[in-house]
Amino acid sequence: MRTLLAQSEIMESHRYCGRVQDAYSLRCIPQVHGATRDALAWVRSVLEREVNAVTDNPSVFLRDDGGADVVSGGNFHGQPLALALDLAAIALAELANISERRVEQLVNPALSTGLTPFLAPASGLHSGFMIAQVASASLVSENKVLCHPASVDSIPSSAGREDHVSMGSVSARKLQQVVTNVRHALAIEILTAAAGLDQRAPLAPSRGVAASHACVRGCVAPLLEDRPLYGDIARIAGLIESGDLVKAAESAAGAITAGV
Repeated sequence: MRTLLAQSEIMESHRYCGRVQDAYSLRCIPQVHGATRDALAWVRSVLEREVNAVTDNPSVFLRDDGGADVVSGGNFHGQPLALALDLAAIALAELANISERRVEQLVNPALSTGLTPFLAPASGLHSGFMIAQVASASLVSENKVLCHPASVDSIPSSAGREDHVSMGSVSARKLQQVVTNVRHALAIEILTAAAGLDQRAPLAPSRGVAASHACVRGCVAPLLEDRPLYGDIARIAGLIESGDLVKAAESAAGAITAGV
């Protein structure tokens, strides 16, 4: 955060703005995002261990005399992955959860300290990013359903022989949708943040933020009047998925992804 915000004229202009405290969605970014990073680091360690593990059944161990021991075990059980993937979904969903609250900070004139209602250039005539915030709220709500852990369920099969299963395949399938939803929710925040930066001119953001803003404006034009936003959201989601947005920030501000 310090690297990204270094030498920001916008941040400096708010030094004596009279606010005692910012909303949690702003001042707790390191704590919330950091908890997600910690969780995903553990998930990665589980995935790396399992992908390099023996998960066949039975396991065959060759003996020095040329024979073999055949051992029926339980290394095939997907519980390690099921728990990890359920946690990944929960951890990622929180990024969208807190992101949507920051979008509210940007589009709500009671909270945005001088930005136009819904960031519309002509409030009352245009709705700006009002529906974008609604879309973000919808994605967050869908994630809450998808984040119910599949690993807490088990249905016996195979005549009771397979009497406890992980349901990890369901965890993986749900996680895929959560990742897509989070990516689009973050894209909405980036779109609204870019519009907010446009309105803060001539005050300049930090170098890293300015580079990211230029990257956004390279594929999405400013919102001068209402238009369908799904294409804009998809293009920014593409920047997130490719890593180009982070690369743009790091090209100007230096490394910001250490430890990921």
